[in-house]
Amino acid sequence: MEEVSSKLIDIEHLQTGMYVELELGWMAHPFPTGSFKITSERQIEIIQGLGLKQVRYVPAKSDPSPSTLAEPPLQATDPASPHNDTAAQRAAQEQLLRKQRADALAAQQRDLAVCERRFGQTVRQYKQVLEQVHSKPREVMAQCQTLVDSFVEDMQCNGETAIRLLSDGMGDKLAMHPVNVSIISLLLGKQLGLAAPDLADLGLAAFLHDIGKTELPDRVRWLDDSFSAHEIKAYQTHVAQSVMLGQRMGLPSGALQAVAQHHEMVDGSGFPARLKGDAMTLPGKILALVNRYENLCNPSRPSLAVTPHEALALLFAQFKSRFDATVLGGFIRMMGVYPPGSVVQLTDERYAMVVSVNSSRPLKPRIIVFDAQVPPHEALILDLEAAPELSIKRSLKPASLPQAALEYLSPRQRICYFFERALDAPVPEVAA
Repeated sequence: MEEVSSKLIDIEHLQTGMYVELELGWMAHPFPTGSFKITSERQIEIIQGLGLKQVRYVPAKSDPSPSTLAEPPLQATDPASPHNDTAAQRAAQEQLLRKQRADALAAQQRDLAVCERRFGQTVRQYKQVLEQVHSKPREVMAQCQTLVDSFVEDMQCNGETAIRLLSDGMGDKLAMHPVNVSIISLLLGKQLGLAAPDLADLGLAAFLHDIGKTELPDRVRWLDDSFSAHEIKAYQTHVAQSVMLGQRMGLPSGALQAVAQHHEMVDGSGFPARLKGDAMTLPGKILALVNRYENLCNPSRPSLAVTPHEALALLFAQFKSRFDATVLGGFIRMMGVYPPGSVVQLTDERYAMVVSVNSSRPLKPRIIVFDAQVPPHEALILDLEAAPELSIKRSLKPASLPQAALEYLSPRQRICYFFERALDAPVPEVAA
């Protein structure tokens, strides 16, 4: 591969559109990576405050504008110039930048910890439901109602919400699946304009839709291609079992309907009642779609899992007729083509993983970029909205990544989601 040439220019001649390479350690500047295209005057101010006299820039990767076509003249540096920082000033500036980066990283880790803690609490509550649903059905119902109401209130009070990818090992599939389905269903219900009472019914149905699987033998709890006709029929009975337990708990009628319909399809190919079109409720249509998406990403056999991007493509390309068009369209807009957990390649050829998507700006997710110079646990999340010249080029299977990128990004074997308030980029107006 031909090496891209770079040149040194005086710091005073930096302009927007230039692609620069900062020859500094990753802790000596607040940018997510040391090589990027300048997109704002604020970035220039930050670079000029780093104590550098010259910066390396790459003409081939820079925007060809009238101000950059002519090569900026190199100027000799006058050691006596009053503009030169003293060693003390440079040290103070570096210390400030280290603190800014540390603060951004701490906030980033704190936000993730909050999401993971709430996800873990929800998983534990679901397991408690399974343990007590027969002995204390009404008490369990009250606990589930409180949980779902808190989710609905948070989603409505926090304004814009984002879907957040969580770490591996957040729970076994029996508990992880209903929590994932609950979070995504509620976000989609909000996206589609459901009122609070309908959101509460949807949340309860999503949280409890598979509770009847506890009544089945372990062998048939998760659908498998190897099932015999008898085993398929036994598996399908979990819907009726879930409805029966829901009635015992005192689930509202809207939630019971959605539970009964979570395997129905609008083309009549679902089960158990083979409902069509508007015979399904809107919460039922939402739950059926989200349940299918989650099972594609997290099947009972991990070797059969598809990436979140592939799951979205399958739903749209192959299964489009099975789902309500409005619900499917809203889901695709919300998940943003590259849902959290997607491994991608950027337009500058770097590898990254999507970690968060704001449903109001789905084409500009937040990503972790592979950078061998930055330890993975110290990597800042890059908000693509703050990098207008950068976008996602394509989705990749994790197995196609170079080994170093695979180990760095560590794609999840199990995809776990939660919701968070839509956050600004850790460092405003900074592009990678």
